[in-house]
Amino acid sequence: MKEESIRLIAEIKDFIEGGSDSADAFGRLALKIFRYQYENNVFYKKFCQAQRKTTIAVHTWEEIPPMPVQGFKELTLTCEPPGEAEAVFMTSGTTNPDAKGRNFHPDLSLWDLSMKGPFKKFVLPDREKIAIFVLSPSDEYNKNSSLARYLTNAVFYYGNEYSRFFHNGESLDFQGAAESLGRMAERGEPVLIMGATFAFVHFLDYMKEMDQSLLLAEGSRIFDTGGFKGQAREIIPEELTDLYERFFGIERDMQINMYGMTELSSQIYDQTILSRHLGKPAITDKSGPAWLKTRILHPGTLEPVKEGEAGVLVHYDLANWNSCMAVLTEDLGLKTGYGFKLLGRVKGSEARGCSIASDQLLSKGGR
Repeated sequence: MKEESIRLIAEIKDFIEGGSDSADAFGRLALKIFRYQYENNVFYKKFCQAQRKTTIAVHTWEEIPPMPVQGFKELTLTCEPPGEAEAVFMTSGTTNPDAKGRNFHPDLSLWDLSMKGPFKKFVLPDREKIAIFVLSPSDEYNKNSSLARYLTNAVFYYGNEYSRFFHNGESLDFQGAAESLGRMAERGEPVLIMGATFAFVHFLDYMKEMDQSLLLAEGSRIFDTGGFKGQAREIIPEELTDLYERFFGIERDMQINMYGMTELSSQIYDQTILSRHLGKPAITDKSGPAWLKTRILHPGTLEPVKEGEAGVLVHYDLANWNSCMAVLTEDLGLKTGYGFKLLGRVKGSEARGCSIASDQLLSKGGR
């Protein structure tokens, strides 16, 4: 890696490990990363120039041009040579490999650091280790999956001796998971069950078919990732919440949904478990670490929305140093006093501003 890259990584790590929540410190570092990416990420620079957002014109972190998620599919967005990446995380949901979004990571140590602390804060604020049962593959089976890396890290950092994966990369071991959960319930050992939402949908279908339910030990918790669309059918969050309590005995304030994106290097969480730990009513609004800030913009104009209005989410992730720190999503959200609520996807005609940004990306960014 370039010496400049090594120094920048060290500075971001210092920010993360220092625990700073200073808005000024965030802004200064964000602008430094923007200048670095503008000078070293060829396609991002062209995209910024198309919007007349050069390093001279951008004075605050809010003015940094966010890269549409489409850009991660169409362009090679990296400051370091792509062939030297330690990992290339790719999005799923398409059968065309060329259409998958890619995020290049020359060094995973910062990505891992960004994951570790917030996981402890939001998922395990009350304990150091727990039995972690995972209903998704480990990174042994998919080196290109940021989720697989995330789940593997969770077990490595915070799993006890009972922890294990119940997925071989191709299929989920429903019977093994149910039997192992039953043994943990008998021992009175709390369990953290982790997996993609669609994996839970299928596992709960299996439990229902087998006419099985469990009362897991006090302190057990559910962790699901992604949205609420199963591969077999769609399911609404409230239905899933009820099913978790019905089949595992885990109440709403011990259920947590993580919002993550391949295009980012940090994650965002429900505050349910944390608020319970602090003795407060359950907060389901989402929040992230101090090095990730989220703005909510009007999808038609990409201007800030008025108080109480929904808009498209734009994330500014300092840990995303090698690609684009600012990412324009296709997700709708609503700002609250505790963070934001995730509302779904931006639809067609609503997304004029997003479409214009994508057009600028494709017409000026090139390939």
